[in-house]
Amino acid sequence: MTIANNISLKKYNTFGVECYAKRFVSIDSFYDLQQLLKTEKDLFLLSGGSNMLLTRDIEKLVVLINIKGISIDRENKNTVHLTVNSGENWHEFVLWCISQDYGGLENLSLIPGNVGTCPIQNIGAYGVEVKDTITKVEAIEIETSKLITFYNAECQFGYRNSIFKNEAKGKYIITSVSFELTKTNHQLNTSYGAIEVALQEKNITNPTIKDVSDTVISIRKSKLPDPKEIGNSGSFFKNPVISTEQFLQLQKEYSAIPSYKISEATTKVPAGWLVEQCGFKGKRFGDAGVHEKQALVLVNYANASGLEIYNLAKSIQQTVFNKFKIDLEIEVNII
Repeated sequence: MTIANNISLKKYNTFGVECYAKRFVSIDSFYDLQQLLKTEKDLFLLSGGSNMLLTRDIEKLVVLINIKGISIDRENKNTVHLTVNSGENWHEFVLWCISQDYGGLENLSLIPGNVGTCPIQNIGAYGVEVKDTITKVEAIEIETSKLITFYNAECQFGYRNSIFKNEAKGKYIITSVSFELTKTNHQLNTSYGAIEVALQEKNITNPTIKDVSDTVISIRKSKLPDPKEIGNSGSFFKNPVISTEQFLQLQKEYSAIPSYKISEATTKVPAGWLVEQCGFKGKRFGDAGVHEKQALVLVNYANASGLEIYNLAKSIQQTVFNKFKIDLEIEVNII
């Protein structure tokens, strides 16, 4: 374990923004992490770098969590319980589960980032959220170096939210996440329109979890840019949930507005549609821009700074509010 100085973070964030860490260390084991915490408490934690926008250099010690490993805790005929260390790549873990015929995560294929960050954001896609399969999260408390277990209910999961984004933020380092997945009688979620249509086009009437995963991967690749080719962090804004009364008023003026009913009182509206209606889709402002195929994704075409991307986001928020009276909430962590 060696602490390095003045390290570029460009390759450690999926936006590809050039910022520097005053000090930087990569942690590959629990032992090294515990040793580090004996002398260092003021930390900036870095995992897959997929859900953040760096707008400045980092003065704190940047700690790259790179602890690997997947273990089977227990299993029976129908289910398997896994514990996955935080440094495992999320998509590679999902593909491994598919190869073992473990069901429950197939709709979350190709989401960037590492396993350790998945509960923080409660990642979700195509009708599934990771909270549906998480049984517990283990984390080291920075102040005491004690290993703390957060069972599912204690994680306070919500839409793109958890305790780790709120009262527990900055107090813990997630070291592993445990999941309960199915081995038989997989409960497939293909109700999301794009998946259903794609399966029909392939004449697949009895899909497997691999069919669902392959379909999700294909859809995401067709709509979302690869961070290795164009810097981005996936969905930049949360889909807003508004009152059904407000939605019905908007529907009178915008008859084509898409929606997802949450309850009798609330309706979810796709943020991407709102951004597109405001004319931002495919627009470029220097090296910062909005992706041409998905208006929910902000991109760094080459050398945009984090501030340039953030300023574009604020402009989008203001324009959407002026047009629809809807507040767009940023999903990405702004650093």
